[in-house]
Amino acid sequence: MNGDGKALVLGGGGVTGVAWEIGLLHGLAEHGVDLTDAGLFVGTSAGSVVAAQVLSGVPIEELFAAQRAAGTGEIAARISAAGLLSFVIAGLWPGDPARGRAWLGRRALRARTLPEADRRAVIARRIGERDWPATRLLITAVEAATGTPKIFDAGSGVSLVDAVAASCAVPLTWPPVTIDGVRYIDGGVRSVANADLAAGSRRVVVLAPIAQSARRAGRPAAQLAALGPGVRGAVVSPDAAARAAIGRNMLDPARRRPAAEAGRAQAAAEARRLREVWG
Repeated sequence: MNGDGKALVLGGGGVTGVAWEIGLLHGLAEHGVDLTDAGLFVGTSAGSVVAAQVLSGVPIEELFAAQRAAGTGEIAARISAAGLLSFVIAGLWPGDPARGRAWLGRRALRARTLPEADRRAVIARRIGERDWPATRLLITAVEAATGTPKIFDAGSGVSLVDAVAASCAVPLTWPPVTIDGVRYIDGGVRSVANADLAAGSRRVVVLAPIAQSARRAGRPAAQLAALGPGVRGAVVSPDAAARAAIGRNMLDPARRRPAAEAGRAQAAAEARRLREVWG
């Protein structure tokens, strides 16, 4: 059981997912619901960025302001149609799910992308070259060659920047990240939020910019329900206005500001429900 029984699960969703999650957290705080006092954070892809930023000690209002500012230092990209199809195929792979993840990982290893060092520099600008936080933080990734899930934490002997970079390594778009000779791809390849890692917590809130997964068992709501009947939980995904603000390309830095503002606006409709869960 983590310290206070509360877990905040932050799912993947690209640069717009980062913005929407930060906007939502800011808006909830304005309505008196502080989800950042959790004893456990689970970060996947974009969610690993948000967790690292929130646990850095920088006030949430400053993080929100940064999402609204111009000059992001991000590299614009788009997940190709072939990339999206590869995600679907990997998620529907029959039998052992790791085989589907490994198939996708091998494709990622062969893909032509920008240099790994350039991508790492983007992540370092996002979160800073800082140590792991005192609050328990789990960051998800997947071994590219084997499809085996990997959970990084403060005891892994891996820098926070490298762990976040691995979790954000969208296959076929960004390069796999090398850590101790092993190459990793995005933690969202296992599950868009990995909410099952909050097992043992009594109160769990999942922020999921991407609500669905090819496999039902990987959907945030299904994972949350599987934690047991004694767990109070809620999943929040972008509402219609937020989806319109985010747009079709979750990797477009130009959509950060509208996504953040939409998250903040959505908080008004979510505050009461989440206050009942969070206590």
